[in-house]
Amino acid sequence: MNFRNIIKPYPSPIITGRGIDLDFPMLAGCLALLGLGLVMITSASSEVAAVQSGNTLYMMIRHLVYLVIGLGACIVTMMIPIATWQRLGWLMLIGAFGLLIMVILPGIGREVNGSMRWIGFGAFNVQPSEIAKVFVVIYLAGYLVRRQKEVRESWMGFFKPFIVLLPMAGLLLMEPDFGATVVMMGAAAAMLFLGGVGLFRFTLMVVLAVAAVTVLVQAQPYRMARLITFTDPWSDQFGSGYQLTQALIAFGRGEWLGVGLGNSVQKQFYLPEAHTDFVFSVLAEELGVVGSLCTVALFVFVCVRGMYIGLWAEKAKQYFAAYVAYGLSFLWIGQFLINIGVNVGLLPTKGLTLPFLSYGGSSLVICCACLGLLLRIEWESRTHLGSEEMEFSESDFAEEPNHGR
Repeated sequence: MNFRNIIKPYPSPIITGRGIDLDFPMLAGCLALLGLGLVMITSASSEVAAVQSGNTLYMMIRHLVYLVIGLGACIVTMMIPIATWQRLGWLMLIGAFGLLIMVILPGIGREVNGSMRWIGFGAFNVQPSEIAKVFVVIYLAGYLVRRQKEVRESWMGFFKPFIVLLPMAGLLLMEPDFGATVVMMGAAAAMLFLGGVGLFRFTLMVVLAVAAVTVLVQAQPYRMARLITFTDPWSDQFGSGYQLTQALIAFGRGEWLGVGLGNSVQKQFYLPEAHTDFVFSVLAEELGVVGSLCTVALFVFVCVRGMYIGLWAEKAKQYFAAYVAYGLSFLWIGQFLINIGVNVGLLPTKGLTLPFLSYGGSSLVICCACLGLLLRIEWESRTHLGSEEMEFSESDFAEEPNHGR
């Protein structure tokens, strides 16, 4: 493999003869979520930061550093041709397995709140599951392109991806990270369905997945306790139901217009993980139902736009790019639905960040990198350029951009 081709400065959405040529609606939606996330992290983490470091802005500063790194990752991914990601899919899969094995090794993985989900690098922690989910999407997209006929017509083509997915799910469960496992397998199932898997085989896969989740929930007492508690958290509001009851109190205090930015009471050590997994509850308390619905609307817009980017790539016959866009969108949709569902009490409590909003360096940087990938896919499908096998000239970029899809 010629690695010089990987870093060759091919034209990109930010290097064209007519300046920056991006999908501005998608970019604006994600930047709005990133800005809102920075504001909410500043508010929700102030009390915790003051006690832990003596500086109420400590978490905000760290989040801002992660945000700058994330925007840098977004720019880098926009400059890499999609064909390059397709060629490196198998290396990414190996890398994903390597990271997930490293994180469960004693002395390498770092335990936080009873889970080995992080690899420490000085003052920063990297969460391999966030990287692995994206790498799986890229590898599976390549498989669906290479084996399209086999996937659509034979059982073997349908089962082959699970030779990779099931061991990876097992590694995630060893951390344990049940939420990441569900999101990854859900995105993979959706990609297989969009890749042409028949309805009968897809239904069978769903039935087996539900059965597997049932077994996994019953296999661990703490998961079973969460499942029982979330149906009636008030029955043990100072025990296993404490986190959910405090989140519901935050929603109740917020009413229609909220108590005002920075005026949350629940963030003052009543609601655990107020700036990470339950930041949406603090948002609901401070901005009310109106602010919560506007935030949900932003998420819906970004996720639907991501799906449309996949559709546009598919219409342009760029099938690998289309499957990647679908997969990344489903990763966001899965995390969004689970996190919001947990916050409002529709799902059992599960540690899963809210994309673009929650405090967490790995999640934020990977979300920004995924945004860069989606922007690159949209640009390549719209211009029919971006492939390194093509010869480019200044005239290729002379037309005015058209974002009115």
